[in-house]
Amino acid sequence: MSHTAELIAVGTELLLGNIANTNAQDLSQALSAVGVNVFWHTVVGDNPARLKEALEIARKRADVIITTGGLGPTYDDLTKQTICETFGQKLVFHPEILEEIRVFFEEKAHIPMPANNRQQAELPEGCVIFDNPVGTAPGCAFEVDGIHVLMLPGPPFEMLTMLRRCVIPYLRSISDEVILSHDIMTFGLGESPMEELLRDKMERMENPSLATYAKPSEVRLRATAKAHSVEEAEAMLAPVVEEITAFLGDVVYGVDVPGLEDVCVRMLKERGWTMATAESCTGGRIAERLTALAGVSSVYRGGVVSYWTDVKRDVLGVPQELLAAHGAVSEECARAMAEGACRITGAEVAVSVTGVAGPDPDERGTPVGIVYIGLATPEGTFCRKLDLGKRRRDRIQDLATNHAFDVVRRYLSGLSVEKAKR
Repeated sequence: MSHTAELIAVGTELLLGNIANTNAQDLSQALSAVGVNVFWHTVVGDNPARLKEALEIARKRADVIITTGGLGPTYDDLTKQTICETFGQKLVFHPEILEEIRVFFEEKAHIPMPANNRQQAELPEGCVIFDNPVGTAPGCAFEVDGIHVLMLPGPPFEMLTMLRRCVIPYLRSISDEVILSHDIMTFGLGESPMEELLRDKMERMENPSLATYAKPSEVRLRATAKAHSVEEAEAMLAPVVEEITAFLGDVVYGVDVPGLEDVCVRMLKERGWTMATAESCTGGRIAERLTALAGVSSVYRGGVVSYWTDVKRDVLGVPQELLAAHGAVSEECARAMAEGACRITGAEVAVSVTGVAGPDPDERGTPVGIVYIGLATPEGTFCRKLDLGKRRRDRIQDLATNHAFDVVRRYLSGLSVEKAKR
C-alpha cells in the first residue's frame, strides 16, 4: 500500500525566519527511502487554533501526518494537547517516562528537574512511544481511522536521532514499497538545454521517472523508481542511469557524488598526485571547498589568494613585464599564476583563477564576467576563458569556482580542458 504524508512543523520562530526548517528536508529524504510519498509541507506557529486547522486539513488528504516541535515543557508547547483533541485521543501519564526525564536532568545535566517537565511524560493512550536519549521530549505515534500520526521533537539533533532509531522502523512496518533515486551530476549544460535534450525521454517515463534540478552552472538529473524492494528498484534504475550517462557524454561528472571537488580529489588520490591553488577573483572559494573535505590533506598542498597584483608578482612569481603587457586579468597571467603555484608548493597540478567579478570593470576596462582559469600540469599549462556576463559578484565567483574544478576534472579524465564538449 502506498502512503501519502504531510509534514507539519510547529514553531513561531520558523515563521519569523529566525531558524530554517531543516527537519522538513531530513524527514522528506527519509520518508522517500521507505516508500512514503511526501506531498505537503506545512509550517504553523505556536497557536493551538491554527495548528488544529492545519491538522484538520492534513487528515483529509494524507494518511501519515508527522509533526515536529511543540513537545517541550513550556506554556506554548501545546502540540500533543492539540493533536489529541483533534483526533479524540486521551493523554495518559507515564511515570516511567518521567523517571527517564528526571535521570536526564539529574544524572546527565546535573541539575534538578523543573516541575513543568512533568507534562512531557503525558502521551496519547495506547501510542507507540519513541524514546529520546538526547533530550527530554519523547515522541510517539498512534493510528486512528487509518491515519498514522507521529509527533517528534523540534530540535534537529533530537529529531534526527529519533528519526533513525524509531521513526524509520515504524514507517517500514506500515509500508510495503521503497522509493529509490540516483543522481546523475552534470556540468557545462544549463537546465533549459538539458531539459530540451531529454524532454521526449522524460515525458515517456513514469516509473522510473527523471527530473532536473538546477544548481549554479550544474544540473542534477534525478532518476527515481518505486518498487517493493531495493533490489527491484535498483534493477529498474540501472538501465536508465546507463542510458542517460551515455547520451550526455562528458558533461556527466559522476553519479551519486556530492560535487565536482569530490571527484577531483578522488581522481588525484588515484594518481597519487597533489594539487595547489592560486586564486584572485574567487577569493579562496576553491581552497575552502577543498579543505571542507575529510582526508583532502593527502592531495591538497595549499594555495595563495593573490588579490593584489604585487602578490601575483612577489609570491607567485608572475613576471612584471607580463603583467605590464597583458594585465592581471589575462590568459598569460592565469597560466603564470598556475605555474607559480606548482613551483612554490611542489604540487603536480595547480589551478588558478583571475577575472573581474564586479561590480565595475577593471583598470584596463576588462568587462565584468571575464574570467581566466589556468591549469599547470606535467604535460604543460592550459587555460579556459569564460565570459560569465554581468551577473552578481557572488554568482560570478561561484561559477568561476565550479569551472576551476571542471578544468581539473576534465584534465584528469583525459578530456579537453579549454572548453566543455557541449
